[in-house]
Amino acid sequence: MDYLPYIWIAVMVIMAIFEGVTTQLVSVWFVIGALFAAIVSFLVPDFGIQFGVFVGVSLILLVVTKPLVKKAKEVKTEPTNADRNIGKIAIVTQEINNTAGTGQVKLGGNTWTARSLNDQVVPEGAKVTVREISGVKLMVVPESN
Repeated sequence: MDYLPYIWIAVMVIMAIFEGVTTQLVSVWFVIGALFAAIVSFLVPDFGIQFGVFVGVSLILLVVTKPLVKKAKEVKTEPTNADRNIGKIAIVTQEINNTAGTGQVKLGGNTWTARSLNDQVVPEGAKVTVREISGVKLMVVPESN
């Protein structure tokens, strides 16, 4: 069975290509498992042992490193100073019209570009509540009286 090292190298290459085209770490453990199986195939001609090494190394790496990788990939969002405006009341200084791409509000002494969350046209002078911030725009809804 002189061809088994080549099979393990092919498995390793295929898994590496698969890993390269995905955005998640999904097969890197199998690449390393196939590498170990290829090394063992030069020493032990039994496919069962080689397959056991492949599965064992892959599973051990998966179990040990997956939680570490998951923790490292977590994106932590940091609130900004602008986030303190969410839930506050602003006064419309320029009619908010999402279709026309217009709208400004005054909040805390600052003028902000604003858009309506429900696509409602909001007239100048109306009060609105800030629900979220998208880039540098306040996303607002008309204040209910």
